[in-house]
This record gives sequence, structure tokens and C-alpha cells, in this order.
Amino acid sequence: MKHLLKLQDLSTEEITEILNLADQLKYENKHRIPHQHLKGQTLGMIFTKSSTRTRVSFEVGMYQLGGSALFLSKDDIQLGRGEPIRDTARVLSRYVDGIMIRTYDQKDVEELATFGSIPIINGLTDYCHPCQVLADLMTVREFKKSLKGLKLAFIGDGNNMANSLIAGGILTGMEVAIGCPDTYRPDAALCEWASKKGKLTVTDDIFAAAKDADVIYTDVWASMGQEQEAVERAKVFKDFCVDDKLMSVTAKDSMILHCLPAHRGEEITDEVFEAHAKEIFEEAENRLHAQKAVMVKLMKK
Repeated sequence: MKHLLKLQDLSTEEITEILNLADQLKYENKHRIPHQHLKGQTLGMIFTKSSTRTRVSFEVGMYQLGGSALFLSKDDIQLGRGEPIRDTARVLSRYVDGIMIRTYDQKDVEELATFGSIPIINGLTDYCHPCQVLADLMTVREFKKSLKGLKLAFIGDGNNMANSLIAGGILTGMEVAIGCPDTYRPDAALCEWASKKGKLTVTDDIFAAAKDADVIYTDVWASMGQEQEAVERAKVFKDFCVDDKLMSVTAKDSMILHCLPAHRGEEITDEVFEAHAKEIFEEAENRLHAQKAVMVKLMKK
């Protein structure tokens, strides 16, 4: 494991190792046990898409691991003025010990890894969100004790979250169901890959997707960069809401996850959100621990 570009690059064993380490780091953090595995190292954080959770969790995570993090917006570096990704990769590789990038195009992340000589971590692209899903898997394991054999249902846009949930779910032995409009399906090549490796269902019937699901997952209907589509998407997704009626067909002790921020009253009702707030905010915290595990795996000398 040299980089974290997308989850389907990892093996089941590598994901399990990350989750086990994340559990250990969370325990040590809770009990104030120092774990400065990356003492003296620096993470460069490139943001062309802004974020609350990604920036804070990586920055705090590097501090707790004994290192430091350097925030680099598109306006702070030459990428914003047209420098090629490959040149940025080769320059930053001489200054920092790892790069986390949160951006639009998956190709930019892949190019950083090709031309850089240090670990690259995908903090989010329009294609996938591997760090979030590692935190999600960690959270499900905490509440359900294991992952294999569970059913995970995602309701909403077949976006980067859906793509990474498919990959992460299938690799850890979960059945995955995606309830989305036909015109907003997950990546076709990924679905083909997943169907060969495990059980995947993609349907526009959210009740069929949620039937007997152990985990229900949802996300906003219009992600960052899609704001101009919000009105149209609201019409398309109006029936793709996680509410009490949908939850009534899930497994008896089902849980809910949301990557946040949530638009209550759209993709999820306020009542359902609050009923499952414990799981959702534990999931948010676990971004810190899962990402620390990734950084240790990739950057520890």
C-alpha cells in the first residue's frame, strides 16, 4: 500500500489492518496515550474543494501523531495559476512527507501519485471518497461488531459516496444496495467490478434497496460544485428521502450513517436524523481516527 487513491486498489486484508489500527488509535486517544508515530513529519494538504471535516480531522490527526499539516488552497500554490499537477507533485515531494488532496478530478489524484515520490491520500474527488468510507466501515464495526454478512443500503445520488461505499462494502463482505434514480446511477465500471466480487443491487425502488438493511446511508442531493443543479435535483430526488416509512422496512436494529453536512427535510427527515444522531456523530469523529491510521500506514518510516 503506497497510496490511498480509491478503495478498490486495496485488499480486504489492507482495509482490515487500517480499521484495526484506527480502533487502537481511537482507544489511545480516548485514554490520552501518546502515539507520535509521525513525529517531525509534514503533510501537505491541497484543497481545491473546501471542507470542515477533512481539513480539521487531517490537521488535528497529524498534530496528535507528532507531525504538522500545511494547508494549501488553490490560491496559495501555483496550481491555481496553471502549474501542471506533475510539476507540483515533484516539487512538493522534496518538501513534505505526504500529500492529501481534496479536489474535483480523480485524474489529478492519480497524476500526483504517478509523478510524486511520497504517499498520496485522496481526501475526496468527484469519483470517490475513500477516507470517509473507511470511517464509515469503522463505525459500522463498532456498532455491529463485524461487517461480513451485513446489508448496506445507500439512498440518493449515485455519487462519489455511493461509489466508495460499493467498493468498501463489497471488499469487506457486505451486501450493497443502491437506491437511486436511473439517471443518477453509480459508476458503471465500478458496478461491473463489484457484481463480480460480491452482491450488488442498483434500483430506483428505495424500499427494495432498504429492505432488511442493517445500515442505511444517505447524502445530500446536490454536492459541492453542483449547486446550480439544486432546483432540478430537488425535483428528481423528492421521493428519495430517508424517513420513518422507509426505516420501517429495514432490519430491526438498523443504523443510519450520513457523511454530513445534512440537509434535514430533504435527504433525511429531522426526526430520523435525531433518532440516529449517536451513530452519525460517532461516524464524524471516526474520520479523525481512520485517517490517522491511513497516514501511519503510508507515512511511518
